Amino acid sequence: MVKMIRKKRLWVIALILLVLIPIFTYAQYRTTQNTIKQLGTSDWRAVLQQQIVDQQNRLTSTRVPEEWKSYIKLNIQQQQYYLDHDINPTAPGAPTFVRKFAEDAITLFFPLLVVILAADIVSSEHAGGTIKLLLTRPVSRWKILLSKYIALLLSVSLMLLLTIVLGYLLSGIIFGYNGWSLQVMIGFNQQGEHLNVDHVQLIPQWKYILMAYGLAWFSCIAVATISFMVSVLMKNTASSMGVMLAAVISGSLLSQLAPNWSALKYLAFTHLNLTDYLAGQPMMLENVTLPFSLTILGVWSVASLIVAFVSFTQRDVLA
Repeated sequence: MVKMIRKKRLWVIALILLVLIPIFTYAQYRTTQNTIKQLGTSDWRAVLQQQIVDQQNRLTSTRVPEEWKSYIKLNIQQQQYYLDHDINPTAPGAPTFVRKFAEDAITLFFPLLVVILAADIVSSEHAGGTIKLLLTRPVSRWKILLSKYIALLLSVSLMLLLTIVLGYLLSGIIFGYNGWSLQVMIGFNQQGEHLNVDHVQLIPQWKYILMAYGLAWFSCIAVATISFMVSVLMKNTASSMGVMLAAVISGSLLSQLAPNWSALKYLAFTHLNLTDYLAGQPMMLENVTLPFSLTILGVWSVASLIVAFVSFTQRDVLA
């Protein structure tokens, strides 16, 4: 952990959050104000109704792929359910911003921050020439690697905690700090082209935030573990970071560009959006569930750990 702090990676992430969270907050505020100006009202029901109309108009376009049309239809049904039950899904407030930030950042933003933390945790020892000095200590190799992995888990956890704290404090300046007890719906379930609402229930927003960031933590740990393996296998920091950045971005793009490709279901980086299950968002990939996604991420993580420890303990380190 001392090494992680000395490398200033955590400070870099804190600085990124300090810069980007106010930008995201202001962008959301401006979007809301522009919508109110266009509709001539601040009533959330009118805003949500307009969003439904806009999506219905998209369905008439011949340029929208069929899989995207199914996604839009399910999203319309969900928004209509909120409207029918008089519940505002995006009530203003810092807790709502923190919740939405987790849902939007889990697929790409959080994984990229994790890569910054994890990509050089072992490869930097090779690049800096300190690996031989480290291995000459009277400590087993597996203990050395385990200490690095535990430090990585702590750093990822601290990153998410920092996101919650900074997101709440900075966004509250504009949106206010109330809204922890706001009622949020969970339990939406996708069945073909229809939305199953049999198990929908209301929970307070603070509980939803805990659940969302718990899923985000699991997703980030999976990315960190795979990055950890790549850092062990590659001696060059730039190479390990480049591989992980390409993998994370490719996973996000492939799930949107080729959702019908069945092999995508078995790739770890297409299952990072775990909060979509909680929010009831329609899934682009077919026949995937939360247990399936958790299993895929878990299997990839365990396999990555095995490869990392076997490689680190058995490989010769040459001058």
